[in-house]
Amino acid sequence: MTMDRDKLADFLRRSRERLQPGEVGLAGGPRRRTPGLRREELAHLSGVSADYVMRLEQARSSQPSVQVLAALAHSLRLSLDERDHLYLLAGHRPPEGVRAGNAVRPALRYLLDRLSDTPVQLITDLGDLLAQNALAEALFGCVCTIAESDRNIAWRWFTEPSVREAYPAEEHDRLGRLRVADLRAAATRRGYDRASTALIERLETASPEFTDLWRRHEVAVRRESHVRVRHPDIGTIEFDYELLHTQAEDQRLRVFTPPPGSPAVEALEVLRALGPDTAHRSHRGQEPGVTTSS
Repeated sequence: MTMDRDKLADFLRRSRERLQPGEVGLAGGPRRRTPGLRREELAHLSGVSADYVMRLEQARSSQPSVQVLAALAHSLRLSLDERDHLYLLAGHRPPEGVRAGNAVRPALRYLLDRLSDTPVQLITDLGDLLAQNALAEALFGCVCTIAESDRNIAWRWFTEPSVREAYPAEEHDRLGRLRVADLRAAATRRGYDRASTALIERLETASPEFTDLWRRHEVAVRRESHVRVRHPDIGTIEFDYELLHTQAEDQRLRVFTPPPGSPAVEALEVLRALGPDTAHRSHRGQEPGVTTSS
């Protein structure tokens, strides 16, 4: 990433001029000529020198560190969007956004219920299935209500052989590698926090296959655009697959939409009529049988 000195200088100056002394606990005084904060005041609040602030605002400074940017963002009372803008202008990747963990916001539950014409699931970046709408449950089975430790996609793939029955045997190796590579990418983004480390250690203890794949250090974020799902009563259904980001850094919406005019449109109508119970008989608790189509 490249630092844009001119735009960074302008943004810092404008942000400083918009901030009133009283907003940061400083006395304004009747004789102030400087709009907003003085450079010296911003420097003091941020723990840097006034000369450095001047060079930043004159587009003459070296690239500021992320620690300096964090201090400036705090002192200037920047919003999250403004903070991210500051980091990007300085040539740094913005800090990670807010995580929701396993909490599902009411707005997302409402959205899942309103999207009744297509299967939709809410998953974490580590692969825990948190919620899904009725059509997704009819297609994939009920996973969200099982124990929290057992509704992870990678865990079920490597510890429950029955989960793989919905997948062609020739796809098993590739799908296993993809799950591990996707988990590696998520764990790295998280900085190997407690949740990701615990899942990895649990998988290494339970599955020699996972351990072997993990040692390969392969990384690949899962982003299929077209998938095939095998249902016990209806057969194979083809979908376009979208992975949508939510407001939380660690949650995603998986949306499966039928290509216009394809047999999947009629198949979904049949599935809606059959209801959620139809999926439970064959593959209760497993991830959809997804294979990449050519």
